[in-house]
Amino acid sequence: MGKSLEEVNQSVATENKKAGFRKILAFLGPAYLISVGYMDPGNWATDIAGGSQFGYSLLWVLLMSNIMALLLQSLSARLGIVTQRDLAQASRETYSPFINYILYFLAEIAIAACDLAEVLGMAIGLNLLFDISLIEGVLITVLDTFLLLFLINKGIRKMEAFIIALVSIIGVSFIIEMFFAQPEVTKIFTGLIPSLPNEDALYIAIGIIGATVMPHNLYLHSSLVQTRKFDRSKTGIKQALKYNFIDSTIALNLAFFVNAAILILGAAVFYQNGMFDVAEIQDAHRFLEPLLGTKWAPILFAVALIAAGQSSTITGTLAGQIVMEGYLNLRIQPWVRRIITRLIAIVPAVIVILVYGESVTGKMLIFSQVILSLQLGFAIIPLIHFVSDKTKMKGFHISTTTQVASWIIALIIVSLNAKLVYNEIQGWLEASSNPIVLWCTVVPLSIGFLILLLYIIFKPFFSEVKEVIDNHSPHNTILKLNTQKSYAKKRIAISVDFSAADEKALNHAFDMGGKEAHYTLIHVVETVGAMFYGNKTGDHETSLDEKLLLDYKRLLEEKGFHIEVKLGFGKAGKTISSIINAGEFDLLIMGTHGHTGFKDLIFGTTVDNVRHKISIPLFIIKN
Repeated sequence: MGKSLEEVNQSVATENKKAGFRKILAFLGPAYLISVGYMDPGNWATDIAGGSQFGYSLLWVLLMSNIMALLLQSLSARLGIVTQRDLAQASRETYSPFINYILYFLAEIAIAACDLAEVLGMAIGLNLLFDISLIEGVLITVLDTFLLLFLINKGIRKMEAFIIALVSIIGVSFIIEMFFAQPEVTKIFTGLIPSLPNEDALYIAIGIIGATVMPHNLYLHSSLVQTRKFDRSKTGIKQALKYNFIDSTIALNLAFFVNAAILILGAAVFYQNGMFDVAEIQDAHRFLEPLLGTKWAPILFAVALIAAGQSSTITGTLAGQIVMEGYLNLRIQPWVRRIITRLIAIVPAVIVILVYGESVTGKMLIFSQVILSLQLGFAIIPLIHFVSDKTKMKGFHISTTTQVASWIIALIIVSLNAKLVYNEIQGWLEASSNPIVLWCTVVPLSIGFLILLLYIIFKPFFSEVKEVIDNHSPHNTILKLNTQKSYAKKRIAISVDFSAADEKALNHAFDMGGKEAHYTLIHVVETVGAMFYGNKTGDHETSLDEKLLLDYKRLLEEKGFHIEVKLGFGKAGKTISSIINAGEFDLLIMGTHGHTGFKDLIFGTTVDNVRHKISIPLFIIKN
């Protein structure tokens, strides 16, 4: 199984930093990317509704949600640090392929629903600030994909700096908003005491919790902590766990401050002026200037909303990559994967806005939170199982006390979210003109989810831990080689990409050349850095590829073959052709993934590019 977020895995060195502030600083960053999910536009809608309807009385719900989130995110970070697996990869190693396909499907729907909220939030922000229509604003968010590609190829630290800058914009905006609103400090502290004014307050409280603890953040955090390279000794792992907990505490408390500020703004501006039904983000923006008497209040509100939407879309798309690669063990070209993730969110948003108009954005935000709620248990429960497993966690499993606290939190969150989903389905049934259709579709589907949830809860108690080979490639590189063959060709080049295609390509090469031929293994690094800097690139993927190529060389030389290796940089088709044309070879052998048509767009068409540019025979092995 490949490394999680392979292009940035272990790309930030921490070993050379001395203990103290500089050491902590080296680990700070992943939780800030997580924190943006806790202050996204979906949170804004529930916070504004809570503040306008019930004043300061639901602040304690935000505080409780933050404590829950801190524990769950620390478990996610622990899983990634100790096992070097993200949550999706750990699930893939535990459950059957059928169950994993379902879990993958649910996770993708949840990420798309979350992305829908971010897309709408940013589109609303652009609409409020620049008077751009929502449709145009939604389409503009496609550009986020290219921004993400640019940032991740600059390195994870650059991306973290960008996200921290956006989070700072949100924080500063609300500090100034608080200055304009002048909330009652005593009532803020009173709001931290648990109370529920009525049943409607319970509904809003459930919505706040559902919007705060997000499933995709658990997948994301378990992967992002693996960007740090540290001493893998027992002491080193303990230190990494401590510093990442500090990172999570700081970042999530900042998110709590932002959420609390939004709710306080709703209470101080709307609730105190008798406006109890402000739930739409657009309404909140429109009323800020007349109620606070300054044009800067709505401007800062819109700027913060754009920053929240922009930062959240980046992390949501990363989560999509982690889920796809972890559950399916599938690697496709990064730009294709990210475009698909974004389109899954944009297409529904555009269709609904075109059909029903811009007034339904609030309902779409709420619907996205319901979808998130439905998936939450399928992320939390496996996570608790994994970090409680003594074998999987190699002695770093959580204590009994932490296990009890985690299961209580899981029970609270899953129960409250189940109630939220139940209420929504009940509302649909009552409002529907044809409830039989819903009874035949939505209700059985919900029962199916319940059965699956029970399976997820009890399955790990009866499963054995699978032996996993730590490997850069999406397939194992244990090669079954045929070595007793005669030979005809003397100088054979073989293109390798550390996939299942390599085994067939190598065996066919040895069938033709035997042990007397001279073989050259060619691999091309296709990162953006490789395309720009060539053999001067020093990114993490290049070093991994070079190591694997040398591992192949060593393995095959031990079998008695004459092996040379060549590492190329840039576009695979062009680079392989250049290497072949510059050398003296009798034959080139390439393996393929056995796909055509649309899949060529996704997986690439290297073979076609090569066969038109070389003058020696090309032997294609279809996998």
